[in-house]
Amino acid sequence: MPTTYSGLVIHIIDIINLMIPALFGVVFVYFIWKMIDAWVLRAGDQSGREEGKQYALAAIIAFVVMITAWGIVSMVKNSLFGS
Repeated sequence: MPTTYSGLVIHIIDIINLMIPALFGVVFVYFIWKMIDAWVLRAGDQSGREEGKQYALAAIIAFVVMITAWGIVSMVKNSLFGS
């Protein structure tokens, strides 16, 4: 357990840095499942393809937001507490 404020903040950021790759994995698996569902299992259905396009766009936006958040956390950690 950290004994200083700096140690506590670093501990919290380290926990966040462990959770982010796990979140990436969950989102990626969900994205793959929705693409298979929309474009393979319902390939003949026009509404299924449209739904797949919406999921693909949402997944790309989610990945960009997650990567940006991870970068900001890393930048703040390095700026305030060094590497």
